[in-house]
Amino acid sequence: MEEFMAEFSSFVWGLPLLVLLIGGGLYLLIRSRFLPFRYLGHAIQVLRGKYDDPNDPGEISHFQALTTALSATVGMGNIAGVAVAISIGGPGAMFWMWISAIIGMSTKFFTSTLAIMYRGKDSAGELQGGPMYFIVEGLGKAWKPLAVMFSIFGLVGALPVFNVNQLTQAVNDIVLIPNGIEVGFGSNFSIGLVLVGITSIVILGGLNRISKTASKLVPAMVLLYFVLIMIILVLNIEVVPKYLILIFTDAFAAENFTGDAFLGGALGGLILLGIRRGAFSNEAGIGTAPMAHGAAKTDEPVREGLVAMLGPAIDTLVVCTLTALAILVTGVWETSNANGVSLTASAFSNAMPVFGDYLLLLCIAVFSISSLFSYSYYGTKCMSFLFGADKKQYYNYFYIVSIILGATTSLSMMINLIDGFFALMAIPTMTATLIMAPRVTKEIKGYLERLKRDNNDKKFSHRQE
Repeated sequence: MEEFMAEFSSFVWGLPLLVLLIGGGLYLLIRSRFLPFRYLGHAIQVLRGKYDDPNDPGEISHFQALTTALSATVGMGNIAGVAVAISIGGPGAMFWMWISAIIGMSTKFFTSTLAIMYRGKDSAGELQGGPMYFIVEGLGKAWKPLAVMFSIFGLVGALPVFNVNQLTQAVNDIVLIPNGIEVGFGSNFSIGLVLVGITSIVILGGLNRISKTASKLVPAMVLLYFVLIMIILVLNIEVVPKYLILIFTDAFAAENFTGDAFLGGALGGLILLGIRRGAFSNEAGIGTAPMAHGAAKTDEPVREGLVAMLGPAIDTLVVCTLTALAILVTGVWETSNANGVSLTASAFSNAMPVFGDYLLLLCIAVFSISSLFSYSYYGTKCMSFLFGADKKQYYNYFYIVSIILGATTSLSMMINLIDGFFALMAIPTMTATLIMAPRVTKEIKGYLERLKRDNNDKKFSHRQE
């Protein structure tokens, strides 16, 4: 089964998907005239609530939408996914993750703008957003098979098995094994049961409970993680410049790459690995984040797109880079045979021997558990679209059972399963986004004109006063 999953994942993550994600993202970046970067300051103003209107359609604020989306992306992809990338690809893998994030900012902007432009109603008459809705509402009923395809793949892609697997591994490596407790199926099953209990309490309360929980947990943990990594970097300050340079040089030399070649060489394999892990981490182009952003309280699609584009910047450019530097400067990437979260834990215990790995476990636990909440929401949205809003709660039961599966199976199988279905979700998301890209650029033009007019009106009224 493991071999099949590995082959399936490699097949769907071939050259066509790479062209669709990266080539498509570059096209969107040029099409928008680099808007995501030019209006970064405005995006932060929107996020802070400057333009919030409680009467706007939607369920949650801009900030809650971003933290819900981030609670899914800031998780194991940043801690375990980066470790997987470096253990296979060396320092150069991080450079290609950065490229994936920069392009991903543009992709997130377009997909999340479309999620607001073309919101649809579910069978209960509730306003919903996401790729399945903007495909049907934006492209018409003839394109519904594409929306159905996204939703079917989303049912599996939203399963929390990778996060659970890595959290279980972290508890084993940091708490159980050092204290002489035997680990195996029984201990993994017990961890799975605890996670089932915590997850059930939150996810059965719906989106509002998920978004409120995420908006409190995620910012606090990102801050704690940032502080911990800063301590590691200060303790190893003399080698930080060396590794920053190595990330750039190794990105093209691929001297530390040990994975499968792609397009005939190690460099092709390294680029694919970086893009894959980047996509897994920030989920740009996959279609998950537009489901969270599609629920935001706004009648200005571009605003939500601008907020959404901050996701890959926070997720990959900040959090993933911090993880990579911690692994590199402590030297564990060369001395340890560990993979995934175990490698990151080695870096923390190396730098802060007594308590480092326990603090990492706290971050991992919060990141993983908050991811569990968001992914359940994505899965229920897919279920609702396919079978009706009255059936969506059944997905939660399936989801809760999958937590046990994730806790008791191997890392390679889980990562290949989710990688594969993420790739399949990206096909309908990116296809529809590229077709409708001209409509988004038209919307951008209209929004900027309205923004300019509003600013001039404010200046005029201020002068009158």
